[in-house]
Amino acid sequence: MKVLVTGGYGFIGSHVAERFHQEGYDVIIIDNLTTGKKENVSFKHNSYILSIEDSKCEEIFRSHKIDVAVHLAAQVSVANSVTDPTYDAESNIVGLVNILNLAAKYDVKKFLYASSAAVYGLQTKLPITEQMECAPISPYGISKLSGELYCEKWGELYGLETLGFRFSNVYGPRQDGLGEGGVISIFMNRLLTEQPLIVLGDGEQTRDFIYVEDVAFAIYRGANSTQTGVYNLSVNKQTSVNRIIEVMDAIQPITEVIYKEKRVGDIDHSVLDNQKLMHDLDWSPLYTIEEGLSKTASYFMKERAELQAVVKPAVSPKRIKARQVFDKILPTLENVVAFGLIAWLTLIYPNSGSGMIDLKLFYITIIGMMHGSRQAMTAVVLSTGLFIYQKLEGGRDFISLTYDTDFFFQLAIYLFVGLVVGYTIERKNTTIKQQEYKVDELNNRYEFLDSVYTDVRDVKNELQTRILNAGDSYGKIYAATKELESLEPEHVFNSAVSVVKSIMQVEKVKIYIVNPHETYLRLIASSGYDLFELPKSLKVSEHEYVNTTIKSGQIYINGSLQDDVPLMVAPLFYNDKVTAIISIDGLSFESFSMYHQNLFRITTELISSALSKAFTHITATESQRYFENSMIMKPQVFNEIVASKKKMFEEYNVPYLLLNAERYDLSNSDTADYLSTKLRETDYLGLDEEGNLLVLLSNTSMEDREKIVNRLTHDSMIFTALTEE
Repeated sequence: MKVLVTGGYGFIGSHVAERFHQEGYDVIIIDNLTTGKKENVSFKHNSYILSIEDSKCEEIFRSHKIDVAVHLAAQVSVANSVTDPTYDAESNIVGLVNILNLAAKYDVKKFLYASSAAVYGLQTKLPITEQMECAPISPYGISKLSGELYCEKWGELYGLETLGFRFSNVYGPRQDGLGEGGVISIFMNRLLTEQPLIVLGDGEQTRDFIYVEDVAFAIYRGANSTQTGVYNLSVNKQTSVNRIIEVMDAIQPITEVIYKEKRVGDIDHSVLDNQKLMHDLDWSPLYTIEEGLSKTASYFMKERAELQAVVKPAVSPKRIKARQVFDKILPTLENVVAFGLIAWLTLIYPNSGSGMIDLKLFYITIIGMMHGSRQAMTAVVLSTGLFIYQKLEGGRDFISLTYDTDFFFQLAIYLFVGLVVGYTIERKNTTIKQQEYKVDELNNRYEFLDSVYTDVRDVKNELQTRILNAGDSYGKIYAATKELESLEPEHVFNSAVSVVKSIMQVEKVKIYIVNPHETYLRLIASSGYDLFELPKSLKVSEHEYVNTTIKSGQIYINGSLQDDVPLMVAPLFYNDKVTAIISIDGLSFESFSMYHQNLFRITTELISSALSKAFTHITATESQRYFENSMIMKPQVFNEIVASKKKMFEEYNVPYLLLNAERYDLSNSDTADYLSTKLRETDYLGLDEEGNLLVLLSNTSMEDREKIVNRLTHDSMIFTALTEE
């Protein structure tokens, strides 16, 4: 089975994902890593770094057949919800609705979500029960209560089973300073860094602290229950902050505790009643506050030791800033250096401008191509200044230049070249950036779809491996075909029982043959049933599933799990006509799937093929099986059938009755004519090696002997029972 955990890299989510993995689930995680850490989950799983509001989440639901969704991704800080209520609503309401909607659309069996004690607001009566009025006092509490209402409504509208948990103060390994239980992680960090603990108030305020592994187990229990609605998830016990400090001091001595003014609005005491949860989910918290804090401290100590062991390369912030400044002024420096070179060449060769190449135009063009319009305009200004200087050095005065059209024409050329080249390069750079952005966007989508494709391929490969290595693999089906290789229908029916039991992994199998008029069925073979549990015959018109199977020629599936109806029933064919039906019971719930339906269909087709071959052989060798003009079998054939019945009794306790018929002046043909009206389709008549006439009655015990003998009574025959198996 597959479970999706949103926020699976977070504090609570990673423990929940770990619990489901330990229970054999395939785990899929969605997390945007705002507060979560990928290193929190070390086992094999499917990972998607996404926000829960993202439309790409649908690709995950479409690609995986998710059985259970656990929605834990959320904004969990009450303080942040007050300063930024919009973000709180987007994460806790919009994100939840997106995942909730996808769960309903893709037929998720169970949707579990995290609510909070914050929905209750200020309560004076303790402990707080689920029936008390919800009056949240923060945007966080409002968003959590809204989420509960959405989940309830989705259950009504779409039949989605939703189960919510109002967490009390959760604490444990991997926790940061956020959430209702964050005070413990804050204390742990300050304790290990030998900083004083800061207590807001006198420390006698109490909370209902619950260890995170107890939370994970409750969620797992909820996923495997039929319960819906909302439950308090807590230990139903008040623990003061001073008690927390006392326990932590026993773990590692505390240097100092500083008590400050209590925050305005903080409640003094809080505890949630968990009796409803304990009763309905058969759950109870396992960890005391002492045990939980000890495990939490061990984690924080180990994490700190690992961090200290890691040597981090020191990068000076000043060097980073200096590098950023240098990168920013580098184009200007290059411009100035290039201008200096051009000015030097121009002044050394004052007549270069009158030649074919104006070095200043060349300079403006190169700078514009390298750095765009801003540096191109700077180059235009510098070139203009240099040009004026050249004119003044040549004996012209400044006033005369203002009347010189050639002078202004040259400046116009500089400006035109600078604008055209600079604009062209800017436009080209803008186009390149846009294309790069599109490429990045397409690459991100490709990487996401590629990861989904890879996950699906992994699942496919794993399924193929399981099929090849499992008990119902091709190798086993091949063995089944070998077991069905018999030219005697009785042997095929007996082998069919063991083949179906082995491949389908069921305990109960029964086979009924159909009479020529398709009105009655006779029991021919069975396994797993008590001696008197099965009827020896069935009237077709009285059993809808039998009639449906015979008329349609298709497998009948008891999808509604009706009483007294097998889980699966399949027809067995001979000459395109239903000659028997085979049914199974006792299939485990997780195996009641399309895969096992197809497996049953393939198995019964193999049995039909074996039966057809056996019946064809009998028709072709009829003269060798029976005495002339009678239905009496020859000794060798009859003995094989008796041996087959004996084997069925030894393996599956299927009874049979063997009668000796002592005849007086009756020929074989007369005997056969008389008994043909008295025997069933599943009974046999034959001679033994001594020439005695024997009657083999299928599925008949010694208790039926007297009734059978009376039915077969004839003036010229006396019947006695030889043996009962």
